[in-house]
Amino acid sequence: MSDGVGDDDGTVTALVVDGVGKRFGRTTILDGVDLAVERGEVVALTGENGAGKSTLMRICAGLERADSGTVTVTGRIGYCPQIPGLFELLTAEDHLVMFGRGAGIGRAESLERGRAILAEFDYPLHERSVTRDLSGGTRQKLNLALALLVDPTVLLLDEPYQGFDRGTYVNFWDHCARWRDQGRAVVVVTHMLAELERADRVVELPAHPSRAVDAAAPGPRRRRSGRSR
Repeated sequence: MSDGVGDDDGTVTALVVDGVGKRFGRTTILDGVDLAVERGEVVALTGENGAGKSTLMRICAGLERADSGTVTVTGRIGYCPQIPGLFELLTAEDHLVMFGRGAGIGRAESLERGRAILAEFDYPLHERSVTRDLSGGTRQKLNLALALLVDPTVLLLDEPYQGFDRGTYVNFWDHCARWRDQGRAVVVVTHMLAELERADRVVELPAHPSRAVDAAAPGPRRRRSGRSR
């Protein structure tokens, strides 16, 4: 595995998005998007609904194919989706073992790593309930822990604090600072403008002009799903 792209000032770029484009039907979601994130940097990705933030994160995580452009990643990716990808009838430890196995990590190591991460988030480790019986904030802590389980170099977080109370939300940004200090490249999709000073850089993703045209189209001939891209 390469050590990343070295810049003149000695920094290492861990994520490079070059000219990425994506269309859904006749609608352009992303058009020639460029983004570079260094190791040891927290980038806040902002933009209005429909700008394509979640789509860009899925493309960077390898879960969505871009129609054009390239994404280059150095090291492992940890991806925390906006909607937790959890299994309703599994416990937290079941998830740790299953996701760890998918990443080539043994059961014992998955549990050791996962429990340590969950403890940092004040997750109730004594809790043996299946996921469907957990609160929204507790589910989100597990969702975030699974993204960190592989010890990623690049951490992609799509509004990862959904369901957190105020204290846990503020603590989340403390964790972001810690991950930056560990040399990770962190991208956080956020609408919470009050905390943007906690990021090293803010990148606004504008909605493609075609979305404005679509929004102005007559209602009877157009159905809007309400799901953000």
